[in-house]
Amino acid sequence: MSKLVICEKPSVARSIGKVLGASKRCDGYLEGGGYLVSWCVGHLVELAQPEAYGETYAKWRLEDLPILPEKWRYQVSSSTKKQFQVLKGLMGREDVDSIVEATDAGREGELIFRLVYHQCKCKKPFERLWISSMEDAAIREGFASLRPGTEYDALYEAALCRERADWIVGINATRLFSCKYGPTLNVGRVMTPTLAMVCGREAAISGFQSEPFYTVQLVPEGFAANGERMKEKTEAEKIAEDCRSAGTATVKNMERKDRTEKPPALYDLTSLQRDANRQLGYTAQQTLDYTQSLYEKKLVTYTRTDSRYLTEDMAGMLPGLVEMVQKKRNISPDAPAAVNAAQVINGKKVTDHHAIIPTKTLEAADLAALPSGELAVLDLIALRLVCAVGDPCRYSETAVTLECAGHQFKSKGKTVTDPGWRAYVAASTDEKSEDDAPPIPALSENAELPLARVELKEGKTTPPKRFTEDTLLQSMETAGAEEMPEDVERKGIGTPATRAAIIEKLVQKGFVERKGDKKAKALVPTDKGRALAAVVPEQIQSPSMTAEWEEKLLGIEKGGYAPDDFMREIAGMVTDLVKNYETVKGVEIKMPGNSKVIGSCPHCGADVAERDKGWFCASRECRFVLWKDNAYFKKIGKHLTAGIAEKLVKEGRVRLKDCKSQRTGKTYNADVLLTTEEDGRAKFQMEFDNSGKNSGGKKN
Repeated sequence: MSKLVICEKPSVARSIGKVLGASKRCDGYLEGGGYLVSWCVGHLVELAQPEAYGETYAKWRLEDLPILPEKWRYQVSSSTKKQFQVLKGLMGREDVDSIVEATDAGREGELIFRLVYHQCKCKKPFERLWISSMEDAAIREGFASLRPGTEYDALYEAALCRERADWIVGINATRLFSCKYGPTLNVGRVMTPTLAMVCGREAAISGFQSEPFYTVQLVPEGFAANGERMKEKTEAEKIAEDCRSAGTATVKNMERKDRTEKPPALYDLTSLQRDANRQLGYTAQQTLDYTQSLYEKKLVTYTRTDSRYLTEDMAGMLPGLVEMVQKKRNISPDAPAAVNAAQVINGKKVTDHHAIIPTKTLEAADLAALPSGELAVLDLIALRLVCAVGDPCRYSETAVTLECAGHQFKSKGKTVTDPGWRAYVAASTDEKSEDDAPPIPALSENAELPLARVELKEGKTTPPKRFTEDTLLQSMETAGAEEMPEDVERKGIGTPATRAAIIEKLVQKGFVERKGDKKAKALVPTDKGRALAAVVPEQIQSPSMTAEWEEKLLGIEKGGYAPDDFMREIAGMVTDLVKNYETVKGVEIKMPGNSKVIGSCPHCGADVAERDKGWFCASRECRFVLWKDNAYFKKIGKHLTAGIAEKLVKEGRVRLKDCKSQRTGKTYNADVLLTTEEDGRAKFQMEFDNSGKNSGGKKN
């Protein structure tokens, strides 16, 4: 008898197969050592589209909303049917008596496996492999301690609720706003609140009124002290003149305190993405991809974690790991790091997976072949490990208050007495602490200090900064936190595993664009994004509501919140939205369209306008479209241009020269005629010079 192991990716299957002795390559799986090891390719099974619940839903109509399936339907992704059939065949084999679920150890990995398992109508028992590293030793240990699959039923329920809630909100809200306003306006449960934050920030910037302010600066020998901000220049000029006349300032107060700066915590995915964006200019998705590849190469631990700590059983291996990482990545190798393990150990703050750290496999790895992006991210993770267990940075902070001409001026200085963990940062990067300040010389109270000069400084208040991926990830992580109990385990919108994809989707759908320099580009809403934010009601774009839903999904994972209650809440919200939403007047004209109208629809008479992928009928009930990537025109060796499309729509025919026969390779001249099917879909016919015959009504 054999055990069937189902992984999430082929690369993971190869790593696990090597450990298990399954080295024989077969079609879609590996075999050997009593195991069959196969894989999914992303989501093999996905939620069906609305038309699967009735042909009427193929058209986008307000009267059909809301669409709330009573019995959910799933379909096999067309691009992965072959691998699905492989898995179905393996599950059905008589010599397979049990299954090991080895997809990624998280919510989405659970969903990927379970949907395939149920779609195949498999009833065989399965166990769960739950590991945080792809190292051989971790895989062996994981297989030695497989857990019953039923232990993860609640995790699966949470994954189902997340997927179905996103479908309900996305399908209904997208159709609602698209029907109301014209162009396709994609709405998402997490995507739209994230867009609202970007638009809100842009509105604050646009509405900001900059105001001048003035300060007087005294410059004795060795440092500078500043007075309070003033709105009136004449007042500041008077004080500056009085101080120049005085010529000296008196030390009224001098206070020196010894302080410490704790090392930073280890990385979870979001904090790693933020640093990689700020320091390296990588997008959140790039960082996730690079780190995932490092994980699959066994160089770092599990990627999609929201914990920044390690478990108690890992304390013993830390000194050796830190020493190896220092030498391997040349992190001040002649200055061995102190290893204060207690700083990074806290099992109570580790949920499904511990923080991201390098693995022991790094020691023998040849890193020369690593892509530069992966190596840069690996170095961030390595440096963070060395810093996190290091000694605190110790410094003395001096605050001095001067008095001159009856006014007070203040200055702060900082002297590092022991750099501690910061020594490794200084040696490895160009980054400086945000609160670095030059030291202040030794002063005694009531001392009179001659003034080298007195300066009048003019400044202007500045608007909030645009979001970068670094700061947007931070805002997503903390959104709604002020309205939630302090003891909740996870706050914010989205999860560490999904936030990068949300940002990418906003860019891909044309709601947000990246602007600015190469490093840490700003995220700026487009006209389309601002228009959508203007028409979507608060209940859909509220970060606090979405954060509350994320917390409830976590409650479902932990068995403390009923899945049916969550789904009823989502369905109720969408039903209320559809029934009570009122069109925002005047917004239609702000909606972007690439939209040059090229004529009237030959089927229904509505306008036909250009968009990104083709020329579409403006009526949602009509299916007329001329696709730019047009199969019919490709077949005759032509490209459907704007001029051809306009002629077809206006005149119903177009003359084409030098069309090419796929069968013979010969060229010919002909007229292409445009008609429509009963539902409005375009249909083409060809009329030849020599015979007047046509080639038949071939559909576009």
